[in-house]
Amino acid sequence: MEKKPKEVDVICQHSSDGSIIPLRIRLTDEDGLRQAFTIKEYKDLSHNGTRTMPDGMYVTDRTLIFQCKICVIDRERIITLYLDPPNLIWKMTD
Repeated sequence: MEKKPKEVDVICQHSSDGSIIPLRIRLTDEDGLRQAFTIKEYKDLSHNGTRTMPDGMYVTDRTLIFQCKICVIDRERIITLYLDPPNLIWKMTD
């Protein structure tokens, strides 16, 4: 099932080995309000070749992909974050 990705702001940490750890996301909701969410857990799904993800996103081996767990109104939600390094634009699907 293809979902339209949303552009989001991501606060992340860069480790000494060059890896990225996503910490928080910020997005604009349907009412135009900015919402921020802390990432509770994440799994790095990057560097597995060029493919189409289950949510319909086409990725290459350079695309950074993180499956993340966030808490929204006391409910856990799984989202996927994508970063294509040349563009430096984070996108999210849920």
